Amino acid sequence: MDSAFQGVIAATLSFIIVTLLFAILIFVCKKSKTNNITRPRNPTRTRTVPSSVSLTETASFDPSLPSFSLSDLVKATQNFSPDLIIGDGSFGLVYKANLWNSNIVAVKKLSADAFQGFREFRAEMETLGKIQHPNIVKMLGYCATNLDRILIYEFIEKGSLDQWLCDTSPDSMSETKLPLSWETRLSIIGDVARGLCFMHNLETPIIHRDIKASNVLLDSKFGAHIADFGLARRMESTDSHVSTQVAGTMGYMPPEYFHGSTIATPMGDVYSFGVLMLEIATGRRPNWPFKDDGGKDIRIVEWCKKMVQQNSEMKIIDSAILKEDLKEKQVVEFFRIALLCVEESAPKHRPSMIEVVELLDGISRLE
Repeated sequence: MDSAFQGVIAATLSFIIVTLLFAILIFVCKKSKTNNITRPRNPTRTRTVPSSVSLTETASFDPSLPSFSLSDLVKATQNFSPDLIIGDGSFGLVYKANLWNSNIVAVKKLSADAFQGFREFRAEMETLGKIQHPNIVKMLGYCATNLDRILIYEFIEKGSLDQWLCDTSPDSMSETKLPLSWETRLSIIGDVARGLCFMHNLETPIIHRDIKASNVLLDSKFGAHIADFGLARRMESTDSHVSTQVAGTMGYMPPEYFHGSTIATPMGDVYSFGVLMLEIATGRRPNWPFKDDGGKDIRIVEWCKKMVQQNSEMKIIDSAILKEDLKEKQVVEFFRIALLCVEESAPKHRPSMIEVVELLDGISRLE
């Protein structure tokens, strides 16, 4: 092999070796630089929180809950196990939790679309934490991070009114449910009226905005407690305050919310309460249309108005109620009050909750 050819081979091999060494060096340098960059564990869920606010904050409003952490709540709910779900409230699921101090509470984990500003959330929780009334579910505390909002409420034994009217409880939570008597139904609606009356007449009124059967919880003696303040808001002096924007559930929402009104008012709660009265008396779901005697689709408010005009109140009472327990004068007055609450021509024509409480108290005196 001549010297010229050997020189070409040597030069080619040298070029290849140098190129490979150079490529390896560049790869090693880039990998080292990448490893030195700190990355968030979950960049898609990172939230910006004001530097003056703690990223993790817990607050207790009750002496029976002296201290707790997010890890305590995760443990108490078995990492928010589906087996412990006892309700599906506004903006989140509700779990039954057995705390470290043996207290049983209801824990609500808010869904992502319920998030609001950290300071606004804290202010609302502190307001609701101060509410003390026998007919309102007590908020015991909350836990908030830049990723999660968790509310802690007292646990109410017998579940929601909705479950007792329609038996919608999950299999794991079911029990034999006897039909609610007329007397019990009167007592329940009176409790709800007193709870709403209290909220509407605070120094800064609070509008619930989502009164319905699933937001009424029953204790061991069938006392009623208004639950789920996920939508409740304070009514500031100006009606344009964001806290009074409309919300609610189809079937219970007043007609003005569908006709352009963007402001929630106490009269909106009164309408929803009236619908709840009709539901308790008839056993009909407000958000499910049904057929009237003529085969026409009709909803509960329209149906009840029609039947009351025909003096047929006794015909539309829930068939599960024993007829011998009913007093016709009480039934007639009950529907009269309910229809006052669902007045549609003008919200101002509906009674206040103070007036409703007085009217309901008068039913028991009728024979």
